[in-house]
Amino acid sequence: MHPHQSQSPDETQHPTPHVGVVLIGYNDAAHIAHAVRSALAQGPVVREVVAVDDCSTDGSHELLTGLAATEPRLRVIRRETNSGGCGSPRNTGIEAVTSPYVMFLDSDDELPAGAVNALLTAAEEEHADVAAGLCVRRELPSGREVPWQAALYERSAVLTRPERLPALVHDTLCVNKLYRTDFLRGHGIRFPEGRFPYEDFVFTARLLAAGPRMALVPDRVYLWHVRRSADRLSISLDRAHVDNWRARIEASRQAYEILLGAGRKELARAARTKFLDHELRMYARELHLRDAEYRRAWWTHTRKYLAEYDAADWTVNPSAPGRLLARVILASPEPRDLSRLKGLAARPARLSPPYARDQHSTPVWADDLPQVTLEPCQTRPAHLLPLCVDAALRPRARASVLRLRLHEMYGRVAAAGPRELEVEWRHRETDRPARRTTVPLTPSSGGSWSAETPVDLAGLGAGTWDLRLRLRFADGTSRQMTGHAVAGAGLLRRSVVPSLRFGILLAQPYATHSGALAVRVATGLRGAATVLRGRLRRLLP
Repeated sequence: MHPHQSQSPDETQHPTPHVGVVLIGYNDAAHIAHAVRSALAQGPVVREVVAVDDCSTDGSHELLTGLAATEPRLRVIRRETNSGGCGSPRNTGIEAVTSPYVMFLDSDDELPAGAVNALLTAAEEEHADVAAGLCVRRELPSGREVPWQAALYERSAVLTRPERLPALVHDTLCVNKLYRTDFLRGHGIRFPEGRFPYEDFVFTARLLAAGPRMALVPDRVYLWHVRRSADRLSISLDRAHVDNWRARIEASRQAYEILLGAGRKELARAARTKFLDHELRMYARELHLRDAEYRRAWWTHTRKYLAEYDAADWTVNPSAPGRLLARVILASPEPRDLSRLKGLAARPARLSPPYARDQHSTPVWADDLPQVTLEPCQTRPAHLLPLCVDAALRPRARASVLRLRLHEMYGRVAAAGPRELEVEWRHRETDRPARRTTVPLTPSSGGSWSAETPVDLAGLGAGTWDLRLRLRFADGTSRQMTGHAVAGAGLLRRSVVPSLRFGILLAQPYATHSGALAVRVATGLRGAATVLRGRLRRLLP
């Protein structure tokens, strides 16, 4: 090569291929070719793509074989029987790769350009056993992107041991990481075999238990495609059956035991905290949507697992919403207060009335549950409390009105001096904000504060809009909040609103799974007709 001839970044940094990508799939012919191409497009840094077909019956294997006929870096392995999960085919891939580094890819996802190079560069420069980067959840078909555990990947970092960053237990994904193949094989790090939902939890725990040297990079290294309307939902989205919850608990239990057994006590404690703050809150938000049989089974199984926690597990941040949620579940043998629990499980959390005190005037969850105290509410700064703002939207022909009511909480809100609410609507799919408004809070009856502001529905335009609030106090502190959707008196029903801009609007305020206020807007006759046709399809057999 001429001394002044330029080289590509891959050729300059990695003169020989280093990485094997293990791609797994089952009956996903619609997407698997795109995933393969995203891996091959990483360039010569990828030595091989090992596609493990888990005994598909939809033509996936034939499609892969056809691709391999023209691409020498693609190798196809077909399992003789379907494993029923993701762990077994990934283990097959770990044994099959010949490259010094390996990473994983699911058949319905993709690797963004430069992902492998970014991870490999960090792994080699830092002599790391594992390199990890940012995964982005992409909602389809809208294309809206939400970073996964973004705080872990804000900047480059090197960890000589994972205990330096206990929050690593929150990133249970295996796909946004590059692993030294010999490290996985030498420590016997594998996925659970067969049908084992949430196999990533166990694999990640085994990885951290082995104490790898880790390099973190801020680069986007994985695109996780979320298809909520798919005929076959992914495991993480298919939460309508209580068996899914049981599987999640079992995976969480095994992760804790693996870390504790390896002497990683700090990581084990962090894993239990993660269960309360993430898993428990996510499923509790949806509990009111389930039938009575599901609720009873969920409640019983959850209480049994929480009873395994020891005293030290409850001492860390005792006022955190997940811990309060868990204490209510443990204290009551039957499901109760689902609406309040839904709000407490929301992000950000809110604690709706009624508020109670025991005979010693100590704040408690309820009169009939005095053992669940809320003493931390007495000392925690007001802007960190799970405050509640009721929100009611009334679509009207002349000016739609949003009414807001902030509740007192054991005298803490009045002492902090609530001054105003910043109001913002955000488009659900694009995260585009509408114009912000700030409204003053005025004292009202019942020890609360109220505000109201007009809402320009035509200015919002078509789509689903989420209400976002910021409460500001006299001392300059503030708290981000959602508005608790108020039901009753026809507040959550579809309205037809005349509009100079569109002719007519259809507006429907509604409560999200967590009870927050949102509004769906359809514009013009065409938009209204689309909504009405959809409603008729749902009503007619």
